[in-house]
Amino acid sequence: MGILLLPTMKWLSQRKTEAFLQHKQGCQRLIFMRKTVWILLLLALQGALSAQTSSAIDSLHHAFDDLLMRHVSAEGRVDYLAIKQEHHLLKAYLQQLAADVPDDSAPKSVAMAYWINAYNAFTIDLIVRNYPLRSIMQLDKGKTWDVKRIQLGGKKYSLNQIEHELLRKKWPDPRIHFALNCAAQSCPPLYNRAYTATQLDTQLDERTRLFINHSGYNQLTGPTLKLSRLFEWYATDFGDLPSFLNKYAQKEIKTKKISYLEYNWDLNR
Repeated sequence: MGILLLPTMKWLSQRKTEAFLQHKQGCQRLIFMRKTVWILLLLALQGALSAQTSSAIDSLHHAFDDLLMRHVSAEGRVDYLAIKQEHHLLKAYLQQLAADVPDDSAPKSVAMAYWINAYNAFTIDLIVRNYPLRSIMQLDKGKTWDVKRIQLGGKKYSLNQIEHELLRKKWPDPRIHFALNCAAQSCPPLYNRAYTATQLDTQLDERTRLFINHSGYNQLTGPTLKLSRLFEWYATDFGDLPSFLNKYAQKEIKTKKISYLEYNWDLNR
């Protein structure tokens, strides 16, 4: 009888061990699943908060966006007289910018959009305050970009500081040149929308492509390329110029012979 019970006891012991291991594995899977659910929930929450933050930041530029859509054409022609009549709206936006300067912890897209919009808005403000005039070069003996008149977050900046120290130096992205507008006919046309953190990369690509392929600014056909002076003045930003142009040109550029067009400083109206 004892001989018959021995295999039975062994079998029961094995079954208990198997049941224990299955229970342990089940608990481990349950813990893993709970951890996974929590991680997914945290990631979703983080994504939602990030989207809300970006949306809130982009809302800073809504007033400027509305002003640009109503008073700047698709070709970048600016109705300065109309903006002058609504100067209070522009000044209110500039005050918002002064109160919401991004700090060093701000995401790149947030800070870049902010400083590009600030540059363009304060350039428009400069023209409106002195309108009517024929050219921005009439102001400050042609050196208006060096005047520290822009008050933001308790500091004073010049347009050149925003462009060269806060944009180009910190983020060496050559597409920045096609987003900034200097109120002249030969400048890359002023975009009739505000730049936003959520759309910045797409916007910069679009503005770069538009400027490069526009025959009014660059002539890419024929034995010699006839390019905007921007490509001469900021040559180091573009590296191998034909290679940079071919990233955005509608047709492949093969010639490396280049000349530069005269710059028209008349107002972009």
